[in-house]
Amino acid sequence: MAALSDTPLIVIGENINTTRRIRADSKNIVIRDGKALWRYTDLDGSEGLFDVTAQYPEEKKAIPSARIGLIGQGVRTQDLHFLKWAILSQVNAGAHLVDLCVDELSVYPEERHEFMRWMVKTAQKICPDVSYAIDSSDPQTIRAGLEVYDQSLSRPAINSVSLEPGRDVVIDIGKEAGALIFANGSGVSGMPQDAEQRVNNLSQIMTMMDERGVPMEDRFLDPLVFPIGAGPYFGNHFLDAVRELRKRYPEVHIFGGLSNVSFGMPRRKLLNHAFITLAVIAGCDTVMIDPLMNNPKDYVEFKYAANVMTAVDEFGLKYLKYIRSQK
Repeated sequence: MAALSDTPLIVIGENINTTRRIRADSKNIVIRDGKALWRYTDLDGSEGLFDVTAQYPEEKKAIPSARIGLIGQGVRTQDLHFLKWAILSQVNAGAHLVDLCVDELSVYPEERHEFMRWMVKTAQKICPDVSYAIDSSDPQTIRAGLEVYDQSLSRPAINSVSLEPGRDVVIDIGKEAGALIFANGSGVSGMPQDAEQRVNNLSQIMTMMDERGVPMEDRFLDPLVFPIGAGPYFGNHFLDAVRELRKRYPEVHIFGGLSNVSFGMPRRKLLNHAFITLAVIAGCDTVMIDPLMNNPKDYVEFKYAANVMTAVDEFGLKYLKYIRSQK
């Protein structure tokens, strides 16, 4: 936990999620010896090749519209070399926590629970020093992950509680396990429509966590980021909610899946960069991003400098300590 308390900006790596997909016509997919292989730069700088043949379309006309789930394929085949790269590349880039989600692999609860147990144990073997967020729409899948989580190595997080029916139990699961608890801004009847609904929903969850005695430093609020391509005011809805939540709850952690904002738009890295910066200015002290697309160090250093400029870091003592540590 020292890494989380020592940094002015907590970074959550989002990439170990079985919903993540790449285009089948990606320039990084090559055909060799009859196999479809996804190319990546391995941890030692060499070329890595991950077999995606099982999901690659047989008919050429289907390739442009097809999507391939890399992480799902890696978990299904238990490809430890690929998963080691997927986790450590995020940690090496600066992620303090890594989000683990296996929901898409099965509609059957027991299978999903087993996938999560395997993923948690495997992730902790690959990188024991980082914290992992156990992410699922099913509270029992979260519980299954916590059951095998080795807390002598790191502290878990759970993602997430909401006002949706049956989700409040996640608070109890997290409190019982001593986990960090993520809460999202969805309501009883669905997704929030504006900033006000986001704030109202999360304020209700804050009250629920008050009643259960969850420490303020263990609470992470997510007002929810929707793609800007689907609605021109979605960015403002999130940022306005962050500002209001920061006013109401000065000590709580506030974050969002910030990479979501650029889905379906060109030059996603540029849009993400702008939105991450705006989110930090608005009051996010935590960001959930793709650390391979947008370098976490840029935003951590921005936060160090911004804290000096706004007297959060009086006399720049934390800033100076950080600068000296970089030499």
